[in-house]
Amino acid sequence: MKRILFWAAVLLTAFNSLGQNRFGGVVEFDKTVHDFGDILQSDGPVSCSYSVKNISNEPLVIYNVVSSCGCTDVKWTKEPLRPGAVGTVTATYKNDEGGYPFDKTLTVYLNAVKQPIVLHLRGVSHVKKLSLEERYPVRFGNLGVKNPAVKVGNLSQGEVKTGETTVANLGRKALKITFEEVSDGLTLTVSPNPIPGRGTAKLHYAVAASRERWGRNTYYAVPVMDGKRSVSTGKPVPPEAAAGGDAILIGEDPLLAEGGKVLGFTAYTKENFSVLTPAERANGSQPFFDESTFSFGKIKAGTPVEAVFPFKNKGKAAFVIYKADVESRRVKVTVPGAVNPGASGKLKASLDTSGMPSGEVLVILTLTTNSPLRPMVNLFISGWIE
Repeated sequence: MKRILFWAAVLLTAFNSLGQNRFGGVVEFDKTVHDFGDILQSDGPVSCSYSVKNISNEPLVIYNVVSSCGCTDVKWTKEPLRPGAVGTVTATYKNDEGGYPFDKTLTVYLNAVKQPIVLHLRGVSHVKKLSLEERYPVRFGNLGVKNPAVKVGNLSQGEVKTGETTVANLGRKALKITFEEVSDGLTLTVSPNPIPGRGTAKLHYAVAASRERWGRNTYYAVPVMDGKRSVSTGKPVPPEAAAGGDAILIGEDPLLAEGGKVLGFTAYTKENFSVLTPAERANGSQPFFDESTFSFGKIKAGTPVEAVFPFKNKGKAAFVIYKADVESRRVKVTVPGAVNPGASGKLKASLDTSGMPSGEVLVILTLTTNSPLRPMVNLFISGWIE
């Protein structure tokens, strides 16, 4: 009963937070992702705005916003925001680079938030007008999507990450969308719903952080069209590589391959250190790895690889690895338990090279930790298969 009440509270928070993203108890954005959907290059520049509300008791200043590329211009409210006041961050995508999917980022720096906040503007620019079927090539019955796998991005404990993606009704009649078997922590809504015949809608998602989920996790939901389920057909539009934590290679999820029945929303959950004082940060754990790369040299396919990464905790609190994510299903990781201050530990990873093709190998291990100075640690296994 307690678990049911816990998740009911989490989902209620997620539902009430659709369109709201709070950071550090200081600032609230109306959204962190804007999806332009499908646009034509002939449309010229397109713009969007994000509202920034001061929910603290002190003045809030947006002192810089950095765009990920020169194709996006950005403006923001320069004057300090009093408690309760609302400012804006406005971005204009030039839309002059040819037809392709885009995912641009805006990194927002504020005086009262220790970590910068990353906003996204996404969409697909086309040189010529395409049919709905071409723009939304993966379909569940008459529901069309660009990709059944949606990247949510980084998520800190205590937060709810929201965003949206565009979906289409490929049929002539209005289509009612509902969802079943929705993962704990995920909330979905469609607007408008029903979706008009041959029209589009926004699929809004909210993912609530949980201390039961660390690192990379995919949250699933089964779409139901007019009361009926359908398996997916078609290949997705390849997305542009995103920046920062979103760029962690996920690899193919068999549940989201053609013939699957689910949509997947992938988020990377890490510890929230935004409320710590400088002294508290300094008193945290501090792992120092002897080497960040384990090289196994040249070997023949089928030779087992046992990678070992020794480290020492030079901090003032026990070091804990919450989770180790690996981009390859060929790798199995053994995570040590809590390592006390001054003590040493070892992270071990085994790589199955059976049937691997010849050539260079580079596998990335991403650790999610309790270290304020190193909340994410990347380790590498490299070598050559003869």
